[in-house]
Amino acid sequence: MDPFDTLLRDVRAEGAAFGRSVLSPSWALRFTDGAPLTLCVPLRGEAWIVHPERDEPVLVRVGEAVVVRGPQPFVLSAEPRSTFRPDELRDVDCRQSPGIRTPEPEPEPDEQMLLLAGAYHVQGQAPHRLLGVLPPVLVVPDDHDCSSLRDYLDFQLGGCRPGRQVVLDRLLDWLLVCTIRDWFDQPGAEAPRWYRALGDDTVGPVLRAMHDAPGAPWTLASLAARAGVSRTTLAKRFTELMGEPPLTYLTDWRMTLAADMLTGTTATVAAMARQLGYSDAFGFSTAFKRVHGVSPREHRRLAQSGSQVAVTIRSTSSGTHSTYSTSAPPACRTYR
Repeated sequence: MDPFDTLLRDVRAEGAAFGRSVLSPSWALRFTDGAPLTLCVPLRGEAWIVHPERDEPVLVRVGEAVVVRGPQPFVLSAEPRSTFRPDELRDVDCRQSPGIRTPEPEPEPDEQMLLLAGAYHVQGQAPHRLLGVLPPVLVVPDDHDCSSLRDYLDFQLGGCRPGRQVVLDRLLDWLLVCTIRDWFDQPGAEAPRWYRALGDDTVGPVLRAMHDAPGAPWTLASLAARAGVSRTTLAKRFTELMGEPPLTYLTDWRMTLAADMLTGTTATVAAMARQLGYSDAFGFSTAFKRVHGVSPREHRRLAQSGSQVAVTIRSTSSGTHSTYSTSAPPACRTYR
């Protein structure tokens, strides 16, 4: 397992999202549900993404895939306009609406816009490390790895066979992973340091080892042995590529996992300490407070009370800090 695997593991399209919409000319949809990630794939026609963090509308053509980072509302429309009258917009809120229905009467085939889209919900703190490195809108060309999935997604949306929703959920998950990976691999893309470092002969094996077994009693010597280099070589190369020493990265990743365990399990602080490689709860609690600003017990109490929990999401390329709610909005249903 590597950082990309672990960061995307809890980004899921469960029960999920909306599917296929046939839209008439001059359509405009305003997405208001605040989903952390929304994936859009035009199957027929073109669309424009109007996002508050982009100066100009972004064109999306047939076959391209676009990922929009939330939670700000954004508009998907037939025209490259930045402003719309209220009566021109149809709001999409997956938390409250069963979805958009095909207009009546249905437009002529050559006038239709056929759209596949999926909204993704995020559980826990770990995936926010990935969200923090994504641009507001990213577009991947038609030749991306999962382009062959489009026809099969369209086929699944058009039928009512048992298990259809589960199939759609997993296909949307697959499409999101491939789309983000393809975007990171594009020339000139600002891929995060950990993604680029995975291809390094020295740092890549060490990152995978730490993510495979974050609770193992890692030392600089044991990590260097995993990479087959000296401690000095590992420390220098890791810091060069990741922006911080190996054990600093390991501590930060352990504390990210700890924050999720505190809100997602009933395990005691002592049990979590042992699971994450600490010999006692005191050392674990000290490290947690140094990273997150509150003790483990206070973090759990705030989460259980429904309060906004301030968590530190550190990036090896730039430090970031954000506040987010531990309660995720309910998933929305398939519609067309």
